Amino acid sequence: MSTTANVTKADYYEVLSVSRTASDQELKTAYRKLAMQYHPDRNPGDHHAEEKFKECSEAYQVLSDPDKRAAYDRYGHAGVSGAGQAGNPFVDFQDLGDIFGDLFGFNIGGTGRKQSRAQKGRDLRYDQTIEFEDAVFGKETEITIRRMEACTDCRGLGTANGRGPATCQQCQGRGQVRYQQGFFSIARTCNVCGGTGSVISDPCKTCRGDGRVEREHTIHVNIPAGVEDGTRIRYHGEGDAGRAGGPSGDLYIALTVKPHKFFARDGHDLHCQIPISFSQAALGAEITVPTLEGDAALKVPEGTQSGKEFRMRNKGVPYLNEHGRGDLIVQVVVHTPKKLTRVQKELLRQLGETMTVENTPTERGLFGRMKEMFS
Repeated sequence: MSTTANVTKADYYEVLSVSRTASDQELKTAYRKLAMQYHPDRNPGDHHAEEKFKECSEAYQVLSDPDKRAAYDRYGHAGVSGAGQAGNPFVDFQDLGDIFGDLFGFNIGGTGRKQSRAQKGRDLRYDQTIEFEDAVFGKETEITIRRMEACTDCRGLGTANGRGPATCQQCQGRGQVRYQQGFFSIARTCNVCGGTGSVISDPCKTCRGDGRVEREHTIHVNIPAGVEDGTRIRYHGEGDAGRAGGPSGDLYIALTVKPHKFFARDGHDLHCQIPISFSQAALGAEITVPTLEGDAALKVPEGTQSGKEFRMRNKGVPYLNEHGRGDLIVQVVVHTPKKLTRVQKELLRQLGETMTVENTPTERGLFGRMKEMFS
């Protein structure tokens, strides 16, 4: 008389150590962690690890499918009976590639693709220092760079005979070598051609099979008006040439603007300080102010206080690639002479006797009160 043992299967949610409300991403994360732990390649000859791997793969196969998961939630294992029993008891191998990626250095199940020999060229950077005025008004100049260009001897093919690379005999041009390991069909990148499916057996002597050589190249550069320190100008396709017919990279010109001896820039506005005498501040005057386009006249009204700012319209920096420009903001500072003649001292003393100023502190401004509050 024979008896049949009843084997109770573990709950799929418990197998993956997730809650019954776990999202698809939580399921995938949990499965990836367990699959990494129990993967046969990491546990060669370990029967227990192989069984655990099968178990978590079966659980993920059911729970990652909305219909199967709904049936499992309602009826338990009976609702998905046969879903993971016959044939392939594991997750779809096409899904495994998405879960594992290049984790183990091979593709699982899928056909795989060979890597194209064509590669985009490297982007280049050129640091250019310009004068303050050149940043404001723009400038045209030329620069010389060193970059990789297509070899003229082999026309960029990299071969001495000019016929291009030959088909790799190791992988027969597929870029991958496939073999069977247990219940996996594994495709590794071909170590002969590096996954390109072709090899160069007779390299060009000039470029040594690279298809490119380094040369100097002169480029005409147009620096537009209104650029700032740190601006990058991109020249499409002026970087290194690509390999095997790939597109060229780009050239980025990074600008560093020299500071001006008395102008300071704030966006599109310029700032400067101009000293005036006490008599000019008290009586008013017309003073000469330097601008980036020559001298200009500025009227200072009588009774002007030291630190007063005047705005000169359209004397600032042009808007980049737009119409209009900023302003020049002039701050006048009353200059106090350090040395006076006896006549000057006497005249100022007589003037002082006719004027009275209360030497009492003025009310603190808003900025002063805020500074005190926060400190």
